Parts: sequence; C-alpha cells; structure tokens
Amino acid sequence: MSPIAWMNDDMPELGAGTTVEQVLDDARAIGFDGIELGHAFPREPAALASLLSRHRLRLVGGWYGSSLLTRSAEAEIAMLGPHLDLLRRMGSDVFVLAETSNAIHADRTARLADAPRLDAADWTMFGRRLDRVAEYLAERDMRLAYHHHLGTVVETGDDLCRLLDATHEQVGLTIDTGHATLAGIDAAALVRDHPRRIAHVHCKDVRRARHAQVRAAGGSFLDGVVAGMFTVPGDGDIDFAPFFRSLAAMDYAGWIVVEAEQDPAVAPPLPCQRRGLETLRAAAAQAGLSAS
Repeated sequence: MSPIAWMNDDMPELGAGTTVEQVLDDARAIGFDGIELGHAFPREPAALASLLSRHRLRLVGGWYGSSLLTRSAEAEIAMLGPHLDLLRRMGSDVFVLAETSNAIHADRTARLADAPRLDAADWTMFGRRLDRVAEYLAERDMRLAYHHHLGTVVETGDDLCRLLDATHEQVGLTIDTGHATLAGIDAAALVRDHPRRIAHVHCKDVRRARHAQVRAAGGSFLDGVVAGMFTVPGDGDIDFAPFFRSLAAMDYAGWIVVEAEQDPAVAPPLPCQRRGLETLRAAAAQAGLSAS
C-alpha cells in the first residue's frame, strides 16, 4: 500500500497529525504485505527497518522526483544517493522516479490542463540522461521504474511513446492505473505492448466526471485530489479485470500497490484501503495471477 491515503506528500494538510505508527498499524490490520515510503517516515535505515519489522511489513519502494531536464545525469546520480541507499538497505529492488523539475502537480495555482510538454530535442536529451541513471541503478541491482503522472512531462499516451522511443529497456515503468485512465491511456494495452518495461504497478480507481469538472473549471491537480477524482479500486469507474489479465499474461512478478490520493477526512483510509485490497485480490484471482 501507499501511505498517501493517510498522509499526502504533495498536500501535507491532508492527514496532518496522523502518525506513522497509525499508518503501519492500519496496514497490518488490513492485511498488506508491503508499504511504500511516505514523507513522514524515518530516513535512517536502522530506525526504519526496526519500525517496519515490528509491523511485519516490507518497504517496496518510494517516490523520487528527478530534475534531469535541468541537471546532468551524473549530478542527478549524486543527488539520489541517500534515497537509493535507504531503499537498498530495506531490500527494495525498484526505484520509482518521475521528472519533477517543471511539474505542476504540487502547485495548486497551476491548471491541470497546463502540464509541461517537451520538444523533440528535449526528449533526446532526457532519454539519454534517463538511460544513464537506469544504467547506474542496474549496476546496483535496482530497476528504474519511471512513473507517468498527471501534471508532468510524461502524462499522455504520446508522452509515454516518446519516453519509450528515447530510452533503452533498462528504463522500466511504474504503471499507474489512475493516472493512465485520466490521461487517456489504456493501461492493459500498455502492459500487453511493452511487457519487458513493466517494473512496478500502482492501482487506483478514478471518477472521470469529477476529473472532467475540475479541468473544465480550470482547477489544479490538487483541486482534483480534494474533489475526489481518485479513489480506491472498486469505488470508481475502472474495470480492473482486463488490466490484471494483461499482468497475468506477462507473468508479472512484482509488487502491486493500492494507492489513492484522497482527503482522509472524507475517505477514511482503513475501510477504503481494505476495499481496495479486496477488489484487487479478487481481480488477481480471476485473472490467475497468484499472490506470494
């Protein structure tokens, strides 16, 4: 699971005052096996390892915002060092990365419709730098899992095609069903077409009507979060069956993370996340995708 349903990374006032212990207690009560890194989690390896061990949870990854459009690959590698070291010490094997140097998803004054775009020359440079970072991570037994995201330079299906064309296979993907759906991307088709790229999976549901209302009103990504454009699997518009069949067909063996940016005061995390987990377990079982 992702702790973002309890304590939001981009909008800390959502879930303010919630303790990490509460998040982890709820995660085990629901039945999760692993958790991603949240902004309030300790960054000292021994402290984090002790905390997770007490709750019988594994650390399965954590978001890293890169600035490869504004600094070299070697400079980025130097910056990501502490985050990489923490993940490795916790036994994680995927490095979830998204380019955030010009992203608007954390800016409530920016319209959701005004996500940044890249020209051809920028894609060539960006791809080359991503390849170098991915190579560095691979040498340390870590797979780069690029996260497409609303409000960033990799948002639409065209953006994803450009990213894949500009990089080698060592640049994997974090497939996010919610961001894909609202950007017009067929997540199941993406898995079928590029199985060797799939490194990590985030599953959230969406409410398309609320997303459309926010865009039409000139709202921001965070306005959409507050309005409830995202929700947990089983509570929105997505049929997860085709997506899970595509994962089963490629023999996907990585983590599947229940994630939904919501206001915890409106969508209480414990019952909502339990519903999300139950929905995905049912979809996985129907698709023949075993959990272990």
